[in-house]
Amino acid sequence: MSKRYRATRLAALGLLVASLSVVAAGCGGGDDEGSASTEIEGLGSSLEEIQEMARDEGQVNVVQWAGYAQLTDEFKTETGCTVNTKDGGSSDDMIELLQTGEYDGVSASGNASVRLMTTGDVAPIDAEFIPNYADVQEGIKNQEYNSLDGEPYGVPHGRGPNYLMFRTDEVPEDTDSWSVIWDESEPYNGKLSIYDDSIFIADAAVYLKATQPDLGIEDPYELDEEQFNAAVDLLKQQAPNVGEYWPGDVAKQIGSYTNGDSVVGTTWPYQYVQLTAADPPVPVKAIKPKEGTTGWSDTWMIYSQAANPNCMYLWMNHMISPEAQAAVAEGFGEAPVNLKACELTKNANHCDEYHADDEAWWDDVYYWTTPTADCGDDRGEVCKTQEDWEAAWTEIRG
Repeated sequence: MSKRYRATRLAALGLLVASLSVVAAGCGGGDDEGSASTEIEGLGSSLEEIQEMARDEGQVNVVQWAGYAQLTDEFKTETGCTVNTKDGGSSDDMIELLQTGEYDGVSASGNASVRLMTTGDVAPIDAEFIPNYADVQEGIKNQEYNSLDGEPYGVPHGRGPNYLMFRTDEVPEDTDSWSVIWDESEPYNGKLSIYDDSIFIADAAVYLKATQPDLGIEDPYELDEEQFNAAVDLLKQQAPNVGEYWPGDVAKQIGSYTNGDSVVGTTWPYQYVQLTAADPPVPVKAIKPKEGTTGWSDTWMIYSQAANPNCMYLWMNHMISPEAQAAVAEGFGEAPVNLKACELTKNANHCDEYHADDEAWWDDVYYWTTPTADCGDDRGEVCKTQEDWEAAWTEIRG
């Protein structure tokens, strides 16, 4: 998607975060006036002190998308921090878990990270304490889903598209359009597999952007009333044809494609990797359709009142190391954000196959973010908000 930095929206969000800076900083002191503080109570004042204090903490508790935490034994040996993970089933689930105060950090997608930044539940980072941050691709830093008011909030984890996946023994192998789940779905009705989250409204908007240009959709997360209603109507037309709405627990979708209950739908690369690696492999193909797609560029973020901030800082640095990046990129099926990982993947062609360094390929991948009233253009604050999207999704799902 367009990597433009939406200054108007960030300025508005920045005012909110500034007002919440005491919360965001925990008990830490303030930085420059008008910006949130990177200080967190108990965090060391140098990398050496962080490393020393982490051994006293001895653990880090994180909320993650399943499979994200990698090389945890190696991390414990190096730092003294045991990694305890809790899988989140959705972005809403992850926010709720982090807000319990039981976790030190989270691997947040854009439809969670923006909300966490604006509420002050996560804190900006001091990149000087995260040496591997310097190796993260510059084009992935300072985006609206991982930064606010010019400050980075956490470290990029990786990025990937939401694929169109279909069984090649049921759907023509040369299929190249999302139309097979929308207005040309009739041969597959009852066997569509659709992601069960309000963020899927953006997928309908991506299709309408390409097929109904008169709607004027530029960004699938910045929908005014006419655009939003068109997307919701499309989803309501689709709903009777859906065989399953799959949750963040990917096992359900893997099972349904394996037994043939689902033959076409939207998926993450992880499911595709698992299905094609099965014995025997399931005959599926996963593509970025010609209309483009939604996607994710997730971020490891630190809870602003983390009980183990030193271990969490070391964990963020670990997860963007070349070794951990190589492991998670191949395990989940995504593009690493530290290109040094490309030299370490078992598949020497992994980074080429996942377009790690091909920015043009990502131009029509619209990374998840949080819908707000600010349309990001001269329409003003008339776009539908996260609350509107959630209410509409509840109606669509019945």
